[in-house]
Formats: sequence, C-alpha cells, structure tokens
Amino acid sequence: MSDSSHEIDVDVAVIGAGSAGLVAFRQANKYADRVVLIEGGAYGTTCARVGCMPSKLLISAAEVAHSAHHAGRFGVHPTSVRIDGKEVMDRVRRERDRFVGFVLDSVERIPPDQKIRGMARFDGPNTLLVEDGPRINAGRIVIATGSRTRIAGFLKGAGRRLVTNDEVFDWTDLPGSVAVFGPGVIGLELGQALSRLGVRVRMFGVGGAVGPIQDPEIRQVALDSFNREFPLDPDAETTGVRETDAGVEVSFCDENGNQASETFDYLLAATGRRPNVDGLALETTGLALDDHGVPEFDPYTLRCGDSTIFIAGDANNELPLLHEAADEGRIAGANAGRFPDVQTGSRRAPVSVVFTDPQIAAVGLSIQQTEERCRGCFAVGSADFENQGRSRVIGKNRGLLRVYGEHGTGRFMGAEMFGPAAEHIAHLLAWSLQQRLDVDQMLGMPFYHPVIEEGLRTALRDLHDKLKLGPESSDECMDCGPGT
Repeated sequence: MSDSSHEIDVDVAVIGAGSAGLVAFRQANKYADRVVLIEGGAYGTTCARVGCMPSKLLISAAEVAHSAHHAGRFGVHPTSVRIDGKEVMDRVRRERDRFVGFVLDSVERIPPDQKIRGMARFDGPNTLLVEDGPRINAGRIVIATGSRTRIAGFLKGAGRRLVTNDEVFDWTDLPGSVAVFGPGVIGLELGQALSRLGVRVRMFGVGGAVGPIQDPEIRQVALDSFNREFPLDPDAETTGVRETDAGVEVSFCDENGNQASETFDYLLAATGRRPNVDGLALETTGLALDDHGVPEFDPYTLRCGDSTIFIAGDANNELPLLHEAADEGRIAGANAGRFPDVQTGSRRAPVSVVFTDPQIAAVGLSIQQTEERCRGCFAVGSADFENQGRSRVIGKNRGLLRVYGEHGTGRFMGAEMFGPAAEHIAHLLAWSLQQRLDVDQMLGMPFYHPVIEEGLRTALRDLHDKLKLGPESSDECMDCGPGT
C-alpha cells in the first residue's frame, strides 16, 4: 500500500533504475530541479546481472574449452582437457558481481532524497503510488521498467527443473544435461556455451526461427552449423514436458517423425522476454495501449501520445539492446526534463550481434525490408568464409555474409552475417550505413591483408558487380592477396 499521508511534488519521476532509467534520470537532472528515481527491485541492470556480461563470461569459458578440444588441427595436442564446472561458475558469478558492483557504485552516488524504493503504479496520468512509499505528483514521468522472461505455459510442466537465464548464472556447478526451449539470442548463446562445456544439450524451437536471422540462406547455414554441435530443431513438435524423479522428461517428434523422449537435468526457458508494464495500472493514464499493454509512443521522441509520459528501454518492447536502451533513456530523459520542449532524438544505425560461434550479426534493413523499401530493385552480394584467407589460417572458416544494395543509387541498405569476427564487421557496416556511404565509397576504404575483414570486401565487390556500378571486378584481384 502507498503511504498516502506522505505526498511529494516533483518535476520528473523515472520508474526503473536499469540502463534506460539511469540514463534518463541523469538527463532529466540537467533540465529539471526536482527529479526522483523509483526502483522496486534490486539495483543493477539486466545487462550486468543476468544479460550481456554474465552470458559472455560463460561463453568465454566455452570458447577456451572448444579451442583446447580442437587444437589438434594445428598440430597442437593437449594431453588432457578437464572442465571443472564449479570453477567455471565461480568465475562467472565472481566477475558478474564485479560488473554489478560498478552499477551499484553509480547508484550510490545519487543523493538519497532522489531515490525512492518500492513498486510504483499510476493513479492517473501525473500521479504515482509507491508501495510503502509516497504518493508522487509528477509533472512528467519516464517509464523504464525493463522486461522479464516470458515462459510458455506448457514449459511449467518442468516444475522445479524449470530455469531461465536469470537463474543460470547462480548455478554453483554445471549440470549434466539441459533442454533449451527457444533458439533465440539467449537460447543460442547459452545453449552452445553449455554444450561446449560438456553439458548434453538439445534445443527446441517453434516456427523455424534461428536467432534473429531473417535471410533464409544465412539461416540455413547457421542451422547446419549448430546441428554439428548439438541437436537443434527450429520447428519442433513437442508433445509433453513433465518433471520426474530423474529430472524433466521432454517428449517430441524426432527428425524422422518418430516419437521420442529424453530426460534432462534442467529445462532452460529462453522463449523471449515481456515488458514490465502489466503492474503499472496504465489503464488509469488514458494512454492508448497495444496488444501487449505497452503505450503507443513516438520512437524518435519516446513520448506516449500527447501526454507527459515517456517510455524507454526494454519496457517499450521495441529494441531490447543495451545501446538502444541508453539512447532511448537519453532521449526520454532529456525530453521529460525540458518539457514542453520535446525534440526528436538522434537514432543510430540499427546493429545487433549474437555471440555464438560463428557469430550472428545484422545491420540496417533485413532482406525483406530492403525488398520492400527498394520495391524489388536491389541486389545481394555475398562472401562464403570457407576459403577466406585469414579465416582458414585461424581455423574459423565457416559462415556466410550477405550485403544488400539498391539498384540505381548504389546505396548500401543492410546486411546479415553468420561468420567469424561478425561483431567487428557489423561495426564497419553500421558506421558506413550511418555515414550514408554507397557501395563504391565503402570499397574505397582501406582493407589490410590478411584480415577477416577482407571477406567484407569480397561481398561488396560481388554487390558492386550485381548492381552494375562499373567494370566488373577481376577474378584474380592481386591487391586482395591469396585466399580473400
């Protein structure tokens, strides 16, 4: 219950102290005198506690183990490789807590009178009720309440064996086996990491999706690659999930259409996330809400309709990425602080990376969006990394890069990739897109030899030729060096 006898007036109230909320709070403070930050859960962002950082710690351990197991192809033969699950998870938790500590330090520096603890809900468009806290009359409000794991109902049959990525990083040891439901970003990253650390993994999907990949050719390459490491059915027919004395039994149709069942120590639900807006009593605000209960908003100002309410980060269900959350927090916080001077914020070129091996990356428009935007007048350039020089040298020669360009203008529209160094190539492409470079200008940039980025030049040359932007590239490009 809110302490209605305690009432305060503020210029801006920010609900949520995650990545978007903390940035919004700092921005609002630049323009407004009375700003408060409300948090009902534990301080520390999703990224630091259960997202970006702990997952990369687990992935890093898996990469070391995988490299050791496959060192023989270089003529290097380790006498033995022993994975100590307790030591792996101890490092994950220890380093995770260190990253969380950095966030807590920044929160600690916020003046106490600007921090309010408790779950908040609306009581009208400009009023918040805080559980066991004050009634807050706010000139403007920023919703930055983040998201939480969405669990499909039938998975609850796993009972006590059901875990989400929020719980995985608190394990004190690695289990023997895990069934992963959801081959999205979280499922692919954690599932592959666990498999490479010696955990028996089987992955189940619905609808055929493999991570965020939209390009059908890249999706098939990725699916084939993952299936060489662990079973992944992106459109599985699951007939039952139930907890047993031995673990959790999953019944399904196998690749031959036969009924099968396997028992696992745990079932990891990686079936997406949902915005934390359902407990906010948004129906009292008069805002138009979408099917997920999220207020309709302007993606460039983050303003909800013509109200004094703004929404940023995972709560708006738009782009659940840390850099996007920070950008949205900056825009929403500044607009709330200087209201009614609402300004359009600068949005960066879309870029996303999945830290599997090979990595998955997307920049700009998908192939479907490119076709729609260009009305079919576009071309695709590609590079297969099987024979790419540096990739073969380091034994990472798997994957496919496809880049999209517009006929007539030669404009670079977007790209998708499943391959080595995708995180780095994605940045080069995102920078090029944001600078509005065309394909010829991108090809005019320097490429060192031998580097994996030469595969990007191969794809751009292919796109250049298909767009008929000039003389075709030579099959034997001497400035490219061998194996590019």
